[in-house]
Amino acid sequence: MKIVVAGGGGVGELVSRRLVREGNEVTIVEPNADRCAHLDDALDAHVVQGDAVSIRTLRAARLGDADMFIAITNDDRANLLSCLAAQAEFDVPVKVARVRSHEVEAWREACKRIGLKIDLLIHPESEQVQRILPVLGLPGITDIIDFAEGKIRLFGMFLQTGHWLAGKSLIELARMGPPKHSLLVMVLRGTQVIIPRGSDVLQVHDHVYALTRTDEFPEMLRFLGLEQSAKVERVFILGGKQLGILVAEHLEKQGVRVKLFETDAARCEKVASILKDTMVVHADGTDAATLTEEGVEGVDAYLALTNEDEQNLIAAMLARRLGAKKLVALINRLNYLPLAHRLGIHTTVSLRLTTVDRILQFARRGDVQSVTTFGDEAAEAIELTAPAGWKHAGKRLREIEFPREVVAGALLRKNGEVVVPRGNDAIEEGDRVLFFTSEKALPKLEEMMSSGTAYKGLGGLWRR
Repeated sequence: MKIVVAGGGGVGELVSRRLVREGNEVTIVEPNADRCAHLDDALDAHVVQGDAVSIRTLRAARLGDADMFIAITNDDRANLLSCLAAQAEFDVPVKVARVRSHEVEAWREACKRIGLKIDLLIHPESEQVQRILPVLGLPGITDIIDFAEGKIRLFGMFLQTGHWLAGKSLIELARMGPPKHSLLVMVLRGTQVIIPRGSDVLQVHDHVYALTRTDEFPEMLRFLGLEQSAKVERVFILGGKQLGILVAEHLEKQGVRVKLFETDAARCEKVASILKDTMVVHADGTDAATLTEEGVEGVDAYLALTNEDEQNLIAAMLARRLGAKKLVALINRLNYLPLAHRLGIHTTVSLRLTTVDRILQFARRGDVQSVTTFGDEAAEAIELTAPAGWKHAGKRLREIEFPREVVAGALLRKNGEVVVPRGNDAIEEGDRVLFFTSEKALPKLEEMMSSGTAYKGLGGLWRR
């Protein structure tokens, strides 16, 4: 598939790298000369220096030959205007744009009214809110992600020193009577991705991911000895940008008492005019004296959501020392993620990875329902439908030679039944399957799941 990406910043580079790795022909449009030189060295992609809203630049990028246009510059106006050019001047069949404005819904409606067809309009802040809210009352849980229309729940946890799981093999855990429909599917150990088998032993500092049927989630928490707050009552938020405001709005609706800290006085006034019940504090939310005075000790959650990764790390560490129960930090630099977890920060979120996941899910299309990236792009969860004519349909899982670093974690049958499969279970045509895979095993999984008809692999060779 031929894809033109407008914007060669952090998100543009991540998206392009993944698309190139999956066999797509990618061209990147980027105005900054130094950035162009970096992209040219780092990626096997064609790089065109220029403005994405310039028709001449888009012609140089051969946009007229593209199957897909992805507009992810740092300027909403440039993203929307370049999509307009892609439609009116170049007749590109598929268009994707990222919009960071809080008026995203109004822009969706405006695009419809003028006939501008943007197939996927991404607002990463809104999607990130849905990743933050479910974990606030669960101090021991790093993240919660639902699959299969909410019937399967995946959750992560860190094995701190003294955790009873550390030193146990999967065989030992199975003998201890976990919930029937549960499975430990992935372990992130530093930069290593482990799809565990029975003899594998869990270690201190492992980031462990387990899944269970959603109706058995409370039972799974009890089995693991994880604490669950009866109700989230108080939350502190650092940063008055869009993500902090959106989270506060949702918490207000749930009756949670929220304090939002912002150092910019003008920004405080604007935030206070938007939020109804949140207390907006014009102060440094990374100052120990301020946090102590405002009552941080025992607060259910402290969310560090500024645009500065370093500030978020430091703030979360301070809040932990002062007695906050749950820590959430916005981290966009992927190489900071292992550090954040080692420092005891329970949950990290990334607007960049959220954007990448949504684009990849859409670009692959075909039978892919969702894509979720873990760690520093080292692992993925892929939810897809077994295609018609699949050569392995009906075989028991133990008879299918999946790569060592791939596991089928859950099945959603066509009749709605949810199965956490074992070796004797089979995948049938039309079943929705949730796979967990390391990045290096992904090409082999793509090849195995291809029906050889509508598309080849998960990269989705689109038909024009």
